[in-house]
Amino acid sequence: MYSHVAAALLESLQMKTFSQVRLVGGGIALVLALKGAAVSGQDPLPRVAPSPTGNPQTPAKIELGKTLYFDPRLSADGTVSCNSCHNVMGAGDDGRSFSSGLRGQRGGRSAPTVFNAAFLSVQFWDGRAPSLEEQAKGPLINPVEMGNKDHAQVIARLKQIPGYVAAFSRAFPNSEDPVTIDRLAQAIAVYERTLITPDSSFDHFLRGNRRAISAQAEAGWKRVQAVGCTSCHGGVAFAGPALPEGTGFYQRFPAYPGTEYERKYELSKDTGRMDATKNPADKGFWRVASWRNVALTAPYFHNGSVATLDEAVRVMAKTQLNKDLPEAEVAEIVAFLETLSASPARTQMPILPPNPGRAVVDVR
Repeated sequence: MYSHVAAALLESLQMKTFSQVRLVGGGIALVLALKGAAVSGQDPLPRVAPSPTGNPQTPAKIELGKTLYFDPRLSADGTVSCNSCHNVMGAGDDGRSFSSGLRGQRGGRSAPTVFNAAFLSVQFWDGRAPSLEEQAKGPLINPVEMGNKDHAQVIARLKQIPGYVAAFSRAFPNSEDPVTIDRLAQAIAVYERTLITPDSSFDHFLRGNRRAISAQAEAGWKRVQAVGCTSCHGGVAFAGPALPEGTGFYQRFPAYPGTEYERKYELSKDTGRMDATKNPADKGFWRVASWRNVALTAPYFHNGSVATLDEAVRVMAKTQLNKDLPEAEVAEIVAFLETLSASPARTQMPILPPNPGRAVVDVR
């Protein structure tokens, strides 16, 4: 059943040996290996993110999605927006170990950057959302994040705001009832697909400018391949191979249990994907994270437990490859990872549609 996906995976990564990776789609898992694989080529990040056929980009839809993304009125008490935890004026995250949601409640995982999420085949640390559209719906009804009792509450609130009714009608002109939760999610996802960073120094290097990165960074690029890091962190987002939307690429973390790092940073306290699937076989598996902009998105890992990039490199080398890297090699890898930093196109904050002469959120 999954032979075509497996073939695409092998072709993409050009692997020779395999172990510890779980490729999941449609609820069926295909476990492959990944020890000592090498990636022989690397493409730069495309300048345009892929769009699903059912949700093409239009200027009206992008503008609506951006407006919704910045609007705290999507939360139950009007205090939390998408941008609160995924700040596009910064690195697309919030720079905290755990984000602060409704009434200051803290979530249980670090907020990943929204930048280049369009190139991931599944969303969230545990891959529970098969698309950006589905991901956009989750925080709205999470009691810790935006705190609405259901999606109907959000839509009822938006329908009270004439400016939003008009904006939804412009974005979805052929819909009899354009203000729906699915349309809201589509608009936000379309906007998020514009938040890409294709102009990093390393992308310029891959496009032919051999002076775009330092000799130390180029040595680091060769080092991550030789050490085995790119066995998992391949593809244009350095998050695994290109896979069909909804098919996740997961790795056990830590792959080598019992290290000092595992204890120090409590890396196994969270059960990972098992928390979403309730399947014990998924315990300790996580969606492979992107390296794009990783130098800007500390603290690191799902629990935000590691403060610096060089320490994160040491942790990954030991827990995933059982290797203790010399400090010179750590420095090379950090220098390379820093070349993956870039900013998306400049964002101008939207003017939010005004309230209709009365409050639309709980003001008590």
